[in-house]
Amino acid sequence: MDYNEIGIKAFQEKRYEDAAKAFNDAIENNPNDAIGYVNFGNLLAVMNDIERAERFFQKAITLDEKTATAYYGLANLYYNSERYIEAAKLYQKSIDYGIQGADAYYMLAKSFEREEKYKLALPYMQRAAEIAPKDLQIRLSYGILLCTLEMFELAKSELEYVLEKDEKNADAHYNLGVLYAVSTENTEQAMYHLKQAYTIEPTYEQAKYIYDMVSQRYN
Repeated sequence: MDYNEIGIKAFQEKRYEDAAKAFNDAIENNPNDAIGYVNFGNLLAVMNDIERAERFFQKAITLDEKTATAYYGLANLYYNSERYIEAAKLYQKSIDYGIQGADAYYMLAKSFEREEKYKLALPYMQRAAEIAPKDLQIRLSYGILLCTLEMFELAKSELEYVLEKDEKNADAHYNLGVLYAVSTENTEQAMYHLKQAYTIEPTYEQAKYIYDMVSQRYN
């Protein structure tokens, strides 16, 4: 009987008590296997038992220092606790030890962004976009990061891609509007996209504020 598989199924179905029992059984039956500790750590993290989750991830790393998912789980804990530099180091380790997919690159980039280390974030966000070119959240974040670094032509194509796939994306409209306002003389496009942003999301006060500023300059 694979207790980890039983636990993961229960976890996915949000039967957390059943998941906890299965992961506990997995650890008791194979106390030197890091995966049981990782699974229990992930469960504890979802249940917001942060201190215990941290201990379980650290135990997994002690048992097998190449357990990529343990580094990733621990990185998520630190990111959510605003310990961004520590999180970045752990996301990097999860990548080094074979974590697959775009998420680790994306979260590594976001960790650097939170510390305003935008140039360090750029290659990782770019890599995430390359791995998951249809992920609109990643493409939007890549576009915003490019704007921050004043790489406006590249940013424009990213934001336009997002709007091509999701024309009601208020954040893409807002950032494209700001891009036009600060990097071109095309006030009409700036006002159009800013207006779209606060029309789609009426509480988007920043879009309305920038729209009014651009409007006054235009008039």
